[in-house]
Amino acid sequence: MSEKANNVPEPRSGYKVFSFIKKLFIYLFAIGVIIAAVLFAADHSPQKSFFGYRYYTVLTPSMSPTYKTGDMVFVKLQNASDINVGDVITFNPSSSSDAYLTHRVTQKLENYEGSGVTCFKTKGDANDVEDAMLIDQDRVIGSVKFSIPKLGYIVRFVQLRWYFVAALVILLWIFFRLLNMYFAPKGDKQDTTPQTPESAEKTE
Repeated sequence: MSEKANNVPEPRSGYKVFSFIKKLFIYLFAIGVIIAAVLFAADHSPQKSFFGYRYYTVLTPSMSPTYKTGDMVFVKLQNASDINVGDVITFNPSSSSDAYLTHRVTQKLENYEGSGVTCFKTKGDANDVEDAMLIDQDRVIGSVKFSIPKLGYIVRFVQLRWYFVAALVILLWIFFRLLNMYFAPKGDKQDTTPQTPESAEKTE
């Protein structure tokens, strides 16, 4: 066999770095798609959840610096008996609205005025006074267990601008294809041409 057949062209210097970045992007993108699919499938109804959790986007700075505008909080559905003073809870302040608030519990009033109902006084960390309304147990969704900074902005953007995201994905795919063509090893032109039976015999 000819020596040319054993000569494997060396990749360009940046090929390994490019391959690593490309794989990392693909993995992160796949994880993002899975997370987005789960979040988009979720409904804002407190009766529906994923593994006992609901997610909400923080829309106001009332809980700063604990949770800032644009953060996404993940709320575990809980009964009033499992919630204590100091917990951050998400609740519906009014039956006439679909809005939800996330504030910290400052008082827990069990069997409020002999009604057998547990109520809560709440306050935003950034607010000077407690909330005016008293929250009964039926309006409480649960307590916040963790949050992801600014994820709410991203999810909201994707929901409203999905066509832009689709175009961006296509452009990124083209971009990585072009980079792959640039960085990929270039074979010897003579080796890439089809060989006739006679030329193949000469190389052996």
